[in-house]
Amino acid sequence: MSIAEDRETPAVPAGRTEVEVAIVGAGLAGTVLATTLANAGRKIALVDPHRIHHDEFRAEKTRAEQMGLFEKLGLGPAFRSLVTPMTDINVFRFGKFFERKEGPEFAFSYTPLVNGLRSALPPQVPLTVGKVAEVTTGPDRQRLVLTDGSVIEARLLVVATGYSEAVRRAIGVERIDESKAHSLSTGFDLAISPREFGPPLTFYGTRVADRIPFITIFRIGERMRANMFVYRTVADPWVRDFRENPQKMLLELMPEIAERCGNFAIASEVDVRQVSLTTTQGHRRDGVVFIGDAFATTCPAQGDGIHRVLTDVDRLTTHIPAWFATPGMAADKICVFYDDPIKVAADAKAMRASIYARQITVETGLEWRLRRLRNNTARRLMILARRFREAGKPSDAAPAVTGVAFDRTDEAGQELPAGPRLGT
Repeated sequence: MSIAEDRETPAVPAGRTEVEVAIVGAGLAGTVLATTLANAGRKIALVDPHRIHHDEFRAEKTRAEQMGLFEKLGLGPAFRSLVTPMTDINVFRFGKFFERKEGPEFAFSYTPLVNGLRSALPPQVPLTVGKVAEVTTGPDRQRLVLTDGSVIEARLLVVATGYSEAVRRAIGVERIDESKAHSLSTGFDLAISPREFGPPLTFYGTRVADRIPFITIFRIGERMRANMFVYRTVADPWVRDFRENPQKMLLELMPEIAERCGNFAIASEVDVRQVSLTTTQGHRRDGVVFIGDAFATTCPAQGDGIHRVLTDVDRLTTHIPAWFATPGMAADKICVFYDDPIKVAADAKAMRASIYARQITVETGLEWRLRRLRNNTARRLMILARRFREAGKPSDAAPAVTGVAFDRTDEAGQELPAGPRLGT
């Protein structure tokens, strides 16, 4: 199987290397996996076309649950040194303050995060800078040939190439669109300083026609960063207009919080990334494992992407010792990872939350109108109850909200349908 790419990048001198695990892709998934396996005493090769990870707009915030996984994988100190922690987050609904959500959460820029984790790679895992030209997989040995002629042989091949399709296609694995152009992520800096801004905030959209689930504004280092999620395609004229004059459109969309955001004066270009929901077909095969976005992609608005990546790394490192204890690397071993109930749960939760969050935001059928009415009625009663309490009236004088139930809520604040979750 061959790969042809146009990019020219430096590669290691030609030679032959034998390792236990070869990892292609040194983004978040590949770098964390390489570090974890090397610290466990495994011989690793980590291959990527670029010594320095290129600028890329990806996830910029994560939660305490993911910090727990970084800690479990032995990367807590490295991760903490690269992020900005935050505690209380002010949540606005209907243009008014709704609640103070306790953290912690952690903000970062994706490219410096990946480069920082690469710098923390154990010395026994040098980054091999090169492009894969050929891939051979089988039940016993896996073989990579790089464009400079060097060869890497391994018992196990891990593909952690994110959205890149070259290695996947060479192996014969297909990406399936579950929801094409599902959502759009935008990111931009605000001109206001963190000291002027105050606590981070999340502001939920109020009109179905806007197709905006929420905007969240937080500090990364000494700058204020905004992430806004939109259920539109990149070709939508609305997106073009927003990129040309984001301040004007934000002032119109969210006038109630404009002053607190420095009237939305923008201090950077608007980053935009279209996201499709995808799964993988044909991946249950000898000798090779797909992890992170190379296996499946979900919407970043729900905050589950990093959780899926770290869950994949955690579960894979759990299974590898048993795999290496016996000869061969046939598909029956590999499928233990894909069928791991914790991995299945994480993947299914992220996909379900991604689909439901869009439906509850933009669908106009009767079912979804009733769901929004129920949820918004309960929230308005909660706001009214708090006003009674703040006015000094006895708490039993506040309007009752029992019997007006929210749909189950995920960590990002999006409503999920009541009833059992899918696998994860």
